[in-house]
Amino acid sequence: MRTSLTLLCLPLLLLAGESFASIRCDKGIASEGDRTSEVLSKCGEPASRDFIGYSQTRTGNRRQEVEVEEWVYGPRSGGMLYFLRFEGGRLKSIESKRGN
Repeated sequence: MRTSLTLLCLPLLLLAGESFASIRCDKGIASEGDRTSEVLSKCGEPASRDFIGYSQTRTGNRRQEVEVEEWVYGPRSGGMLYFLRFEGGRLKSIESKRGN
């Protein structure tokens, strides 16, 4: 019985901090890899926009520092907040969390 309950709850736990590859907006779907300008045209201005810092990337032997930003959209349907992380002007990841 306990194993069945664990198997039933596992997908819900995995979704709690789930990372999505895209987010549906009023004017289209924003996906990982999109430029900041593309996300703005599809989703509009975020509720908040924070500069996080810098991240180092490597392309072959070349190192480069890129800006890291986090944009927050929501709350949307069902009270969901969406956290979009941009690195070097490109959408790197999307996470969701139920708002209060």
